[in-house]
Amino acid sequence: MAQGTVQVTHTGTSRWRRRTGEYASLAAALEAAAEGDVLTVAPGTYRENLVVQRSVTLRGPEGSPGSVRIAPLDGVPLTVRASAIVQDLHVEGQDSAAPALLVEDGAPELTDLRIVTRSASGIEVRGGARPTVRRCTVDNPAGIGIAVLDGGGGVFEECEVVSAGQAGVAVRAGGHPRLERCRVHHASGVGLSATGENSSLEAVGCEVYETRGSGVQITARATAHLTDCDVHRTAADGVTLDTDAVLTLADCRIHDIPENAVDLRSRSVLTLTRTTVRQFGRNGLSVWDPGTRVDANQCEIFDSTGDYPAVWVSDGATVVLDSCRVHDVPDALFVLDRGSRADVVDSDISQVRNTAVSVSDGATAQLDDCRIRDAATGAWFRDHGSGGTLNNCTVDATQTGVIVTKGADPTIERCTVDSPAEAGFYVSAGGRGTFQGCRVTGSGGYGFHVIDGCRTTLKKCRTERCARGGYEFADAGPDAGPGTGPVVEDCTSDESGLKQPTAHETAVETASQATSVLGAIPGQRTTEQTPPVTAPEPDKESRTSKAVLGELDGLVGLDSVKREVRSLIDMIEVGRRRQQAGLKAASVKRHLVFTGSPGTGKTTVARLYGEILASLGVLEKGHLVEVSRVDLVGEHIGSTAIRTQEAFDKARGGVLFIDEAYALSPEDSGRDFGKEAIDTLVKLMEDHRDAVVVIVAGYTAEMERFLSVNPGVASRFSRTITFSDYNAEELLRIVEQQAEEHEYRLAEGASEGLTKYFTAIPKGAAFGNGRTARQTFEAMVERHASRVAQVEEPSTDDLTLLYAEDLPELP
Repeated sequence: MAQGTVQVTHTGTSRWRRRTGEYASLAAALEAAAEGDVLTVAPGTYRENLVVQRSVTLRGPEGSPGSVRIAPLDGVPLTVRASAIVQDLHVEGQDSAAPALLVEDGAPELTDLRIVTRSASGIEVRGGARPTVRRCTVDNPAGIGIAVLDGGGGVFEECEVVSAGQAGVAVRAGGHPRLERCRVHHASGVGLSATGENSSLEAVGCEVYETRGSGVQITARATAHLTDCDVHRTAADGVTLDTDAVLTLADCRIHDIPENAVDLRSRSVLTLTRTTVRQFGRNGLSVWDPGTRVDANQCEIFDSTGDYPAVWVSDGATVVLDSCRVHDVPDALFVLDRGSRADVVDSDISQVRNTAVSVSDGATAQLDDCRIRDAATGAWFRDHGSGGTLNNCTVDATQTGVIVTKGADPTIERCTVDSPAEAGFYVSAGGRGTFQGCRVTGSGGYGFHVIDGCRTTLKKCRTERCARGGYEFADAGPDAGPGTGPVVEDCTSDESGLKQPTAHETAVETASQATSVLGAIPGQRTTEQTPPVTAPEPDKESRTSKAVLGELDGLVGLDSVKREVRSLIDMIEVGRRRQQAGLKAASVKRHLVFTGSPGTGKTTVARLYGEILASLGVLEKGHLVEVSRVDLVGEHIGSTAIRTQEAFDKARGGVLFIDEAYALSPEDSGRDFGKEAIDTLVKLMEDHRDAVVVIVAGYTAEMERFLSVNPGVASRFSRTITFSDYNAEELLRIVEQQAEEHEYRLAEGASEGLTKYFTAIPKGAAFGNGRTARQTFEAMVERHASRVAQVEEPSTDDLTLLYAEDLPELP
């Protein structure tokens, strides 16, 4: 198409100064135009690089959309630096280093533009520009669809990015656009992206879909607000937040996501209101790291397509669910790791194939006025340090209402378990727990089933219509000492002839057969009461260093770690003996750096190290106090030093274990209080060098950076011990240990299946090494339970053998 002519209507301040002219090029017309002039471009192809520097109107002919092509061979086809009006143009760019349409200043109005290009970006807004962009489309398979950066802003109304070789919309370096009723799809990268401090993105009534990256990605202290938006059919996560990102979702819909619907990490904060999350392949909400937080109100998470928990909270993160619904999922809420917390208020959890609420690895969950229905397990507090509160909750139609195992110690108050197929409340393997004012009705098994001599407290509880009996207390065996077994006060049952233990008595009962962690029901009961407990439980005797080193040697793998610890212990022991002989002893710095991935045994080794030092008389107690950034760093000046001092005081006589210590010294730490924690810690280590052993731990690369930027810290540590990842054979051994501990066996072919599984499992950020092995075993046990529950009279082999078919699918 030949280049056409340009007609310009010049408009002055007086009606007598109006005139019309025609120009052979757009550049000439723009040069001649004055403020307020209208440039009507004739149909044709213009191989010019246009710059609009005055408040003019530049438009194509009416009734002929797409007939004017701005298509230079290189450079920026169209640059706008004024509050001009540009409409009805077709813009094409070929320069991979330049945008097709660049808006650098003013508040122009850009309407009905079609940008078909292979440029760095289709539309780029920067500097002080605040354009209003209406009904524009961007087709840019080579670069970014729309880029807003360097403080740029503006409003995009009813625009569409039909393809992008990178992000559909990218906001960075302080950009802050608003998108209204826009569509972004078929992007090879992220759909909507905002990154960097002071960068923000607001979207209302928008749709993001068919992206190879995440639908929405907010990172590095950027903020975003999405209202009435749809995010769906992404190849990666639906929404991702990382590194102090802040996002608000109101009345949004996130669905048809093969990975995590929403994934948050590194102190990011998400607020969801009246938002639905459905049809996700992994977690609906995946929340990681200290300081990371989700607040959800009136939201619904449902219809999982994978085998993962709907809500996953770990590594010190926090989730609050208020008036929410979680249903039709494999597992509903998993909270794990010390410092992790979930608060659930007035919410419904239903149609859960496995566990509705799982609390493990020292995490905490608090449920108030919640309803759990149609689940295999209502709530499971799994291990030592795990706890929380269930208050005024109802649990209906489950296999087991509440399970407490392995030292977990929750408080259950005024809760009702109705129609469980097995036990209403089941406590085993050293679980504790306080049950007050709770009620079990219509149980197919026992109401309260407490075995292994667990020191559980039951107060003012009630059972009704329980098929096997209201209360079953199976003892811990012939070696159990005084003070074992539950404490029962003012509990009642409709069971005929039930004799209740008197207040403050310990009820100890025996079972005719052993029970597994899943709560297989014992047969005939016999009851024997012990005298009231009046003396406190004696302190646990400290072990010898030889015994503790034996436990260290028994850990799977970690050969280099064991050698390092033994070498250090040998140095300390010989130094102690030299001092006793009146000889000089070499100075041994006991503080250590542990590096490696999560789940490689760092916390376990730290605990054993403290116990060994106590057995050698180097430390008074040898106990372990584990902290992270959130425990040490306050929110205002002065509070950090107080928190750090308190943590140090708790660790006196033992080991202060600082996990993810590198978080105390972030790369961008201009306004961070982490340095105050480090300075306080260094001084305390110097002033009380013999009172506390400090171990700092974290990922290898991050810890190297941490020590390099803090020479004062590095100088106080004697050595670095690296914890290598477990290989497939070592992960298999961990599963074998778990199986033996819980009285399971691996059937023929299961070991080979596990080895192949651990070899093939993705080793990404969610891979937890030893934790992955434990979770795999638990998944096998749950699948085994689902299979064996269908067998009317299972044999011992049926109840104990785990097959390769019980393995979960690869994530």
